[in-house]
Order: sequence, then structure tokens, then C-alpha cells
Amino acid sequence: MAEDTTYDLIAATGCPTGIAHTYMAKEALEKAAAAKGLTIKVETHGQVGIENEVTPAQIKAAKAVIVAADKDVQAERFAGKPMISVGVTAAIKDPEGLIDKALAAKAEGELSEEVANASSDDAAPEKESVGHIIYKHLMNGVSHMLVFVVAGGVLTAVSFLWGITSFDSTASDYNSFAAMLKIIGGIAMNLMVPVLAAYIAESIGKRPALVPGFVAGMIAITGLPVSPDTGLIDAGGSGVGFGFLGGIVGGFLAGYVILGLEKLLSGMPKNLDGLKAIFLYPLLSTFIVGLVMLGISGPMAAINTGMMDFLKGLEASGPIILGLAIGCMCAFDMGGPVNKAAYVTGTALLTEALTAGVGTDTYNFGTNFMAAVSAACIVPPLITAFAVIAGKKYFSKEDHDAGIVNIVLGCTHITEGAIPFMTKNIWPVMPIMMLGSSIASILTIFFGVHDPAPHGGFLVLPVVDGWYLWLIAIFAGVLVGGILYVIFKRNEYHKNGDKVVE
Repeated sequence: MAEDTTYDLIAATGCPTGIAHTYMAKEALEKAAAAKGLTIKVETHGQVGIENEVTPAQIKAAKAVIVAADKDVQAERFAGKPMISVGVTAAIKDPEGLIDKALAAKAEGELSEEVANASSDDAAPEKESVGHIIYKHLMNGVSHMLVFVVAGGVLTAVSFLWGITSFDSTASDYNSFAAMLKIIGGIAMNLMVPVLAAYIAESIGKRPALVPGFVAGMIAITGLPVSPDTGLIDAGGSGVGFGFLGGIVGGFLAGYVILGLEKLLSGMPKNLDGLKAIFLYPLLSTFIVGLVMLGISGPMAAINTGMMDFLKGLEASGPIILGLAIGCMCAFDMGGPVNKAAYVTGTALLTEALTAGVGTDTYNFGTNFMAAVSAACIVPPLITAFAVIAGKKYFSKEDHDAGIVNIVLGCTHITEGAIPFMTKNIWPVMPIMMLGSSIASILTIFFGVHDPAPHGGFLVLPVVDGWYLWLIAIFAGVLVGGILYVIFKRNEYHKNGDKVVE
């Protein structure tokens, strides 16, 4: 159709991963509109970006707008038009009903001269729930973050194929190509939390929120720098970050600070809008968000240190207690401060182990602890992969596709692949993940497996002492967790009238 073609309805769809539901919703809306004798143009916000983008002229001419998305689709463009905003799955389940509601809605917001007349129907527009609003903002960050996790995690894991210290120019197994892979992968992984925070913020406060969002994310991974000599705040010092959860807090903080500033500065003359956008918003928001994030980094650092000391103190408690603690911590927040406390403790103990040398008690404990941590981190994404294969009928196509991808992520020690599954059903999915990870950790410690590599998943199997027992431990955790997850989804499926719960 020509670019200037007008439509009865305009829609925008988008799901967190931008793979399946985005396009399923588009197809459902197009079919429903055709059945009603209406024309519709559906703009999709998928993983490849915006496709079939609507123009201002098409928005102006449309009778109503449907936003069916669990991520930001710049819905502010549609202000002044009759519009409803719902989750992406609502467009798949009941597209006809959404079209009827959109046509019956009343326009909200200030109408411009170019905007078509509002619907004459007195029906009230459908409101988004607070839960869906928060979920949409969070998933906008997660969807942008996941690609960094995949790229960085896999490249880092591949670098260990040349040896666990192949990135170190002073090591005997040094390889310059492996070192470059490690650098590239590390940079991508380090961008994970800043990108998460920035795009949560962008979903709330739009483009002005990107700056404080990125700053909040960087502070979340660096913490408050303190001089080791004076104990005072020092830009040249070092701090302890607070990871994934810090990124979430920082993202929401940055987004709502921008909204607050917009209200606070709304009385300024219109001709100063450019000054606000390029100077006042970035300056004031970064100042406020930065101070708050640095202010909470101290308590978070103390919590991290306490958790590390707690884990080290469990050395003499036996495999069950130590493995349970490691498993629960690694699966609790999938890359947040609790997970990172376990992982950082593992890498710290591994460093001590490699320094002490093979055969020493320090080496045996450190490498065994690292193997348990790695096993616990590998299990959650593989649980989702097992579940979507064994219980395929109980999962949406989007979840199924994401679960298949998690085979790669799990095998390369990228726990974050399980985050989208856990955020949909924290209870009981989180306890299931924690149980599966704990089983893998306990068995790893009991079997006496030793892993001298801090990352890499199954790519480092050649250097793992007792690798076959390690696989048994991991698959035991995956099997138990996967079966429980399938049982939960089956029960949910039947409660929903033999329909998949999105």
C-alpha cells in the first residue's frame, strides 16, 4: 500500500523478547479487523526493531488506536486519540473485543488541531493496571539486556577453550585471540546492567531518561569508590557493586525522576524547551539519581560482604548445608547481589586455590566451591529448556522459543536466560529454580568435583576434574526442577480451561 494510505485503526504490538507474540498479536488484530470490515495498520516492535511504522498522518486519520505491548512502544504519539493499552497477549486472546473497546473509547490528553475528532461514545477507556505498567517497564529493560548477556557470555566462555588463563599474557597457556575474545565478552557483559537500567528508565521517562538510567546502571556495577588507605569516598578508589537488582532500582528511579522534573519545570516558557532537553534534564536527573544510587551502595556493599563471609564460614558445614546455601543464592536473583555474592566468593576462593597450587587443601576447597557455584548457575536456564520441551503444550510459543535458546545459555553458564520465566511467576518458579540449583551444588560438593575455571559452562569440561560426575549433578538438578516446573504449568493450564497462560 502507498505510504499515505489511511486506516480505520492503528495498532502497535511488542513483547519482551520481540520474537513470537509481537507478530502473533499483529496477525490476530489484522484478521479481526478484516472480519469487521475495517482496515488496520499494525506497527511491530520486535527484536529486529520497529517494522511497518505508522506515520503521523495515519495516526491523525485513524478512528482509534490499540496498544498491545509489554514493552515501551512510544504510546505518547497517540495522545488525543481514542486508545486502549493492554498486554500483548490480550490481542491474541480477544482481538475482536479490543477493537470494539478501542472504537468505544474516549480520547485522552490534549487534542491538536490535526487530530481527528474523538469518539462520540461515552464508554470509558480501559486503564492499564499498575502491575502491568511496572512489568512493561521492567521487560523493556530485560529485552534490551538479554542480547548483551548472550553475546558477552558466549564469547567469554569460548575464550576459555584455549585455557583457563589464556587471557593472561604472563600465563603459560596465553593466547592473544583468546584474550581478545575475553575482552570483548567482558565489555558486553559489563554493559548488561547499565543497558537494563537505561531502558527501564527510557520506558518510563522516554529519551531524557536514558542518561540518568545509564549512569544509575554504571553505579550499580561499580558501587561507591572508597580509598583503601583513608576509608573515604575517593574517585580513584574501588567499590562493591550491587548488580542486577541495583540496575532495576536505578532504572525505575531514573525514569520517575525525569517525570518529576518534567512536572517541576513545566512552568518554564515554551521557547526554553530545548534548554530543558539538552541541559536541565540530563544535568539535574544525573545529579539526583547519582547521589541516591551512591547513597544506597554502602548498605548494599555491606550486605554483599556479609553474604561472602557467610559462605566462607560454611566450609566445615558439609556438602548439604554449603550446597544448599550456594544453590539458593545463585538462583535467587539471577545475577543480582545475592547471586553475585556467591559467584564473587567462588572466584575469590578460586584465586586463592590457584595460588596455593594443585594438591593443597586450599586448592581442593576453592575449585570444589567454584564447581558448585558454576553448577548452580547453569541449572536454571536448563530447567526452563527441559520444561518447554517436556511440557510443550503448557507453554506459549514465545516461552518455548526462549526455552530452546536457554539450552545454549545454560550450557555456557549464562543464568540470566531464566529471568523472563521467573518474572512471570516468581512463586513458585523461584523456589523451583533454587531447589534445582541446590541439588546440583550439593551433589557437586559431595562428588568432589574440581573446576579451575571461573566461567564457561560446559565449554570448560576438559579442565574439570570429575567432569562426568559434574554433569550427573547438574542434570539431576535440571531433572527435578524441570519436572516440578512442568507440573506447575500443567496445573495452571488446566485451571485456565485447558488454555496456555501467557
